[in-house]
Amino acid sequence: MTLPVPTLADALPGYPALTLGTMLMPAQQTIATLHQAIALGYRAFDAAPIYGNEHAVGEALRTAPIPREELFVTTKLWNSSHRYDDALAAFDRTAGRLGLETVDLYLIHWPVPTRGHYVEAWKALVRLKEEGRVRAIGVSNFLPEHLDRIIDATGVVPAANQIEINPSHQQAALRAANFERGIVSQAWSPFGNGGSLADPALAALAARLGCTPGQAVLRWHLQSGVHPVVKASSPAHLAENLAASFAAFDAADLAAMTALDRGASCFGLDPHTFEAPAGYEDYCP
Repeated sequence: MTLPVPTLADALPGYPALTLGTMLMPAQQTIATLHQAIALGYRAFDAAPIYGNEHAVGEALRTAPIPREELFVTTKLWNSSHRYDDALAAFDRTAGRLGLETVDLYLIHWPVPTRGHYVEAWKALVRLKEEGRVRAIGVSNFLPEHLDRIIDATGVVPAANQIEINPSHQQAALRAANFERGIVSQAWSPFGNGGSLADPALAALAARLGCTPGQAVLRWHLQSGVHPVVKASSPAHLAENLAASFAAFDAADLAAMTALDRGASCFGLDPHTFEAPAGYEDYCP
């Protein structure tokens, strides 16, 4: 029997496959951009304390001409707050910045195994879900050994694992590990660092399909059962990304995409060792 591909709609009915990311989106532009996105049809939005715009994301959702129950917000627990009580307190601060009673999806941003407290953090997220303050919980940048530790410790499987997935870094083994555990693979940086979009092979594939290279990449994610978190701010790019659902790839198209894999992070980030960007070692939002 073939198992169905997990989707975030399993945990959060109505959750779309495409999420608008807000990393590096200036807070002063966030409200206007999210309102534009909502008018175009976006319904899911991804934030994090380290992005510095949770307050603006919350304001955008609260003032949108769409009922709150039709909108979805994801945010994250930063690496400095993995101890149990620290994680609960960090969520209180995040909820205060968002100005929302309930967060739809709350993720542990990185496992930080060098500190060794991510199981405590997961137990705190389980409590937040049990209390109804969070509708679904998940992780980001977790490897199979990290996933198994938190599942074994609590019996609770993450709804999603948000990881770097793009044509240059396809992470087929980690995506398979997520699938085997019933976890949705969400893709951060689905276009990579931009290099993939300039690849002549991708340009040729997109031309044959009658779409842009970016749309071809998003269609590949969606057909692969991956939920992309895509960043855009201009109305043209917002609309382009939302219109990525066109005719399915055939086997040759999929093979062409697979050939683009370089097997290494576009940003040099390793979940085994990553703790914080330079200057943010003691950041405690």
